[in-house]
Amino acid sequence: MTGYMSLPLDSDLLRTFLAVADSGNLTKAADSVGRTQSAVSMQIKKLEDMLGDALFDRHSRGVVLTTQGQRLVDNARRIVALLDDTAASMRQPALDGSVRIGIPEEYINSTLPKALGAFAAIHPGVEVTVQQGTSMSNLAALEAGEIDIAIVFEPGGRSKNEVLMVDPTVWVTSDQHGIHERQPLPIAAYTYATGGWCDDLAMQNLKKRGRQSRIAYVSRTSGGLIAAVVSGLAIAPLSRSAIPPGCRELTEDDGFGVIDMSNVVLRTRSENRSPTTDAMADAIRSAFLGTTVPRA
Repeated sequence: MTGYMSLPLDSDLLRTFLAVADSGNLTKAADSVGRTQSAVSMQIKKLEDMLGDALFDRHSRGVVLTTQGQRLVDNARRIVALLDDTAASMRQPALDGSVRIGIPEEYINSTLPKALGAFAAIHPGVEVTVQQGTSMSNLAALEAGEIDIAIVFEPGGRSKNEVLMVDPTVWVTSDQHGIHERQPLPIAAYTYATGGWCDDLAMQNLKKRGRQSRIAYVSRTSGGLIAAVVSGLAIAPLSRSAIPPGCRELTEDDGFGVIDMSNVVLRTRSENRSPTTDAMADAIRSAFLGTTVPRA
């Protein structure tokens, strides 16, 4: 596959490739791109012939990326995103002014950069300010008029607000340590000033399963909980999307299971809305739309 990026890759082929990579299934990919399954298969075959390598391994339940497919997927996303941003920038008038965002720590290094990159490509003159905070602090800032957009967690289920995605809260342990096998279980938890319902649900989850536990680590941020897990000090309740490398979700097979089906919600101020705020909200929606939360 040496030198493959010098080939004249068709953006249409790359979009089909990404649809298959994201769905892991030719039929689902065909539905998402509005083509027949045979047409999708032909496009993937054409792309593989151009590159001289297989991009997917075929199985009875679908397809999975090969090593070469994994190498291509990130570049393909960048190319398609750049083309989409360029097209959008040509269609839309550039906005100015400012927009202020409050977002949880879990999405600062993942979803937020996608939203900011797409927004800046179209509206480079807008001054963007980001506040990293808990759901409670972000909501308080929104109500006080200190920010324009808040991304917050809510308990799962029906919501009167706009749900961007469902990101389950799960128990997480280190791959290198058997900390989840200890009795009593060492737990990392938020301070109640910042954790609230998450800590309550986590402890109820353990009590329901007859698990004895002790608080081994207290933090104000999910980053602190992640540090406790990675070091093997404790297990912790984390968003599934925030599970770090070297760690894994504790499933029903381990005697744990999902704590809560948390909603990730977008909130804006009803008063003093501006086209700039609406445009940023659209960029955030699009970024979350392309986010998948792997199943255990």
